[in-house]
Amino acid sequence: MAAAIESTFTTLPFTQLRKNRFFYFYYDGFYALICVAALALMLSSGHRGLFGEGGLLGAWSYTYLLALPLVCYAQILCSVFVHVCTHGSFPKPYNRIIGELCGVVILTRFASWEVLHQKHHRHSDSLDKDPHPVGPSYWAFCWHHVANLEKHLHEAVFEVHGDTPENRRLESIRSVVSFATGALLITTWFVALGWIAFVAFFLPATILGFFHLVHFNWSTHDAKSPAQNYRPVNLNHGLFNLGNKLFFGIYMHANHHRWANVLNPAKVKNSLPIEPAPTREDLAAWRKLKREYWKTRFARA
Repeated sequence: MAAAIESTFTTLPFTQLRKNRFFYFYYDGFYALICVAALALMLSSGHRGLFGEGGLLGAWSYTYLLALPLVCYAQILCSVFVHVCTHGSFPKPYNRIIGELCGVVILTRFASWEVLHQKHHRHSDSLDKDPHPVGPSYWAFCWHHVANLEKHLHEAVFEVHGDTPENRRLESIRSVVSFATGALLITTWFVALGWIAFVAFFLPATILGFFHLVHFNWSTHDAKSPAQNYRPVNLNHGLFNLGNKLFFGIYMHANHHRWANVLNPAKVKNSLPIEPAPTREDLAAWRKLKREYWKTRFARA
């Protein structure tokens, strides 16, 4: 029993999914029970959140908003740590635990993040199989992230357990269970923080964290390439240099794809070449591609 519990808390989710077709039902069921128990405890004890009458920190002051940049940084750092844990970059006993804790903060939970990211590495920049293939438009890329998430989760399961009518039925049920569990998690955060802290801190940090995560994935596959030669690249010019210092070298993405389990890809020896800053001509060509992309999309509509 002890060995089984230890394995559960040290093995990454995709490994467990490969072994157990019903992994997600146990996983989401566990989180649903935790959320229901936490909500019941908070509501029965009269918990009032962080601010306001009865709040843990007392009256709200707008000066607290000065802490918002730090909250946003912490939220983005949680995404970085989930990414790191996906590749087992921390010592083995800690990857699953840190990944799960940070996954709760960014709301995705660790399993879906890890399963989709492993699929991204197996099929990087494939238009059909990569969960987020790059194109010239950042906003279209944002929408693709949201609209195709479940589709690629289904495909990840079918790759392992087969695309059968039974598995399709189970995946339809799993989708509903996962969305319901996600709604429970958001509700738990809302009750725990109270509406003031939720709206003033958690919500804006979560939204900013999402757009940053999407931009990171988009930019590091050479999204502004005039030749549309989308591939992992190392970026270290301008704000990307600051981002590498703040977020463990995440924009050194060619290095990451070569040495995926390295904690900080900016620190590897014999680094792959760094992509130069785009020229004015490159940016003009990219803008033209972007306009043509949207014209084509509107014409289809």
